[in-house]
Amino acid sequence: MIVRFLRSLVALALLPLVVGGGWAVLDLLWRSRRAEDFWLALGGGVGVWLLIYTFLPKPLWLYVTGHELTHALWPILFGGRVKSFRATSKGGSVVVTKSNILVVLAPYFFPFYAILWLVLWALAHRFFPGLSRALLDFGLGATYAFHVTLTFHILKTRQTDITSQGRLLSAMVILIGNFLILLLALPTLTGTVHLTDALWHWADQTGRVLEWAVPRRWR
Repeated sequence: MIVRFLRSLVALALLPLVVGGGWAVLDLLWRSRRAEDFWLALGGGVGVWLLIYTFLPKPLWLYVTGHELTHALWPILFGGRVKSFRATSKGGSVVVTKSNILVVLAPYFFPFYAILWLVLWALAHRFFPGLSRALLDFGLGATYAFHVTLTFHILKTRQTDITSQGRLLSAMVILIGNFLILLLALPTLTGTVHLTDALWHWADQTGRVLEWAVPRRWR
């Protein structure tokens, strides 16, 4: 009970950051609307994936593999290592030497295949400078839509990753992670907003939420 209570307090403390992040993302989407070539190619990728998702069998093995690979990657970032790895269409598991809430929840905000596509395109572009930029944006649209739709699909069933950290706290961390990915990626990809400006806007909006939520006598 004490652990659940503390998790709920932390989740509530993160709520202004979530609200501020949501406003910052909406503002960024509006300000980057002039990057028409980017949005057209990205939307094409999203549309193609939605057709595949709707009319063809869902590639759950591919999703689960990316999900578990993310679980395996993030402990390495914290100095851990992977002891075992398993992935099937019905589920998977990874045993690692270090874990924390980010390691546990990373697959829900870290778009593994979109990042992989970006890395592969960058490597290919180094050897073939004439490689179409539209190909990058189209692939990012398809792979990010893959991540979002199948993440929502698996969330229809009970996920121990979520329940182990508490549903409310998990939701806050996942939303913050997704907002951070978008606020880092969109300025870089569209070139319409400076990266530091996007992040500063998140901080500014969070401050506004706190200013509204905290009574004057407590400041």
